[in-house]
Amino acid sequence: MCSLLLWGCAIEPEALKNRLVVPLDSDIKTFNPVLYNDAYSAIAIGYTLTGLISENQITSEVEPELAEKWEFQQDGKQLIFTLRPNLKWSDGEPLTVDDVLFTYQDILFNEKIPSGSRDVLRVGQSGTLPKVEKLDDRRVSFLLSESFAPALRTIGGIGILPKHVFAPTLIENPNSKKLKFLETWTLNTPVNQLVGSGAYIIQEYRPSERIIYKPNPYYWKKGTPNIEKFVMQIVESPDTALLRFRSRELDMYRLRGEDFQLLKRFEKRDNYKIYNAGPATGQAFIMFNLNKGKNPKTNEPFVDPIKSKWFNDVNFRRAVAYALNREAMITNLSRGLAQTQNSPISIPSPYFLPPEKGLKVYDYQPEKSKEILLQAGYKYSNDGKSNDSNSAPQLLDPQNNPVRFTLMAPAGGRVLLGAQIKSDLEKIGMKIDFNPVDFRIITDKLDNSKQWDATLLGFTGGAEPNSAINLWATDGDSHMFNKGPVGDEKPFEGREVADWEKKIHSLMIQGAQELDEVKRKAIYAEYQQLVQEQLPLIHLTVPLYLVAVRDRVENVQPSSLAGSTGVSGALWNVEQLKLKS
Repeated sequence: MCSLLLWGCAIEPEALKNRLVVPLDSDIKTFNPVLYNDAYSAIAIGYTLTGLISENQITSEVEPELAEKWEFQQDGKQLIFTLRPNLKWSDGEPLTVDDVLFTYQDILFNEKIPSGSRDVLRVGQSGTLPKVEKLDDRRVSFLLSESFAPALRTIGGIGILPKHVFAPTLIENPNSKKLKFLETWTLNTPVNQLVGSGAYIIQEYRPSERIIYKPNPYYWKKGTPNIEKFVMQIVESPDTALLRFRSRELDMYRLRGEDFQLLKRFEKRDNYKIYNAGPATGQAFIMFNLNKGKNPKTNEPFVDPIKSKWFNDVNFRRAVAYALNREAMITNLSRGLAQTQNSPISIPSPYFLPPEKGLKVYDYQPEKSKEILLQAGYKYSNDGKSNDSNSAPQLLDPQNNPVRFTLMAPAGGRVLLGAQIKSDLEKIGMKIDFNPVDFRIITDKLDNSKQWDATLLGFTGGAEPNSAINLWATDGDSHMFNKGPVGDEKPFEGREVADWEKKIHSLMIQGAQELDEVKRKAIYAEYQQLVQEQLPLIHLTVPLYLVAVRDRVENVQPSSLAGSTGVSGALWNVEQLKLKS
């Protein structure tokens, strides 16, 4: 009898000899490679598209992909790529320079299409976009208005889109008055209509169950991929994922701290290996909604004005930062296999500013939290005495309003972390309504309704700081803590952009302009300090990137720089992986 929890039966491991089966921590939101803003959709789509170049996640070296070579001219302000000959899309259509031009000029640079990539591609204080030009049938030029240090990785790393598929979608839908592109490649699109250039194409998608991939017959790297079937099982519960790995239904599993001792004990017996790729690049943090704007449709503020006053008070945010027991998070939740994270730049990045070189940190000091709050005019009920010996007295703001707010977190892996944060903050008198919800509900609130108090989230990271420009640009698509209008939205009445927000944006621009590595690191050091002083994100901890991989999988080279979401760090070279017969 088959288990209802599984998509196979007890004999499934035997049947999976020619399949690589891995977990995906959450369902995806879209197949559209431009419109996603979540890590899971990015992962799922990423195996089907390629850019002009790729990056070796072990050596960090840039390697040819759709482009066989590139060169800089005009003192670094012109970047020319030469495409490989005879490239094809997965449907057999030619992949040409015209597809590259279309991807940038018609899609990414199109202001009617919301895209975080557009923010990443802006150059200089003026925010100008590169000028893209076809030089001949195989060469394409990107002309920059000024020096742009991340040009090669940023421009070259974006997935190219098929013009013959998307060009007809750049007309308005007469009903919604929006481009048809915005309604193209949704989750309802038949997967045989999805066209790509990567090692794999999607063969089957079952919502909340699985995504099955098959090799792209026209992938430029002949003879690869080696694995006939690549399956991502959507498993939102880490406990369920662990159970499936132990029962040999999954070939990989991203370890939590509490899993290590158990899995290490049976490593040899059950024929798998645990890889430690060092500190992960992902970051967990608390973020408060700092948006003072009003919903244009209802004229109601996005955030209760009483709460908004707390959240926009840097003293309130600093008090929260000092109240969080990060060492307990590491010990209790990660079993010691993590470390504190105090920066918006990932620890493995060469631009990371360590605390020993001056980065401001927030150690666990609950008494200092209370002191900061009292100095800022907050007070405690009952003269600071609680009627309950197990809890702190209620914190009141200067107008005697009880400090109480809702903290959202993705259901699943971050629930225990959210529970500890709730406990830590209630020790300094705040009342927290902890609300674990589906990740898609959180992203909808952040992107659309903008009606939320606080959320516990994590970002994937990487070596290049400029990849986060869409988070820090004041009008960026991912400027979630104070989200402005995007696309054809009208400005929000009442929204304010603080001077420190503008300064962070300016530093990010300067960092991208600077070609001298020593000066560039100094700029990003100042940026990290400013983020830590103002705390738009209150960083928590970062785990070690530990992934268990079955011995039957060969050529595995896990890297935390390749991504810290689930097992993605072990799949960056998926086309090179092999399965033992």
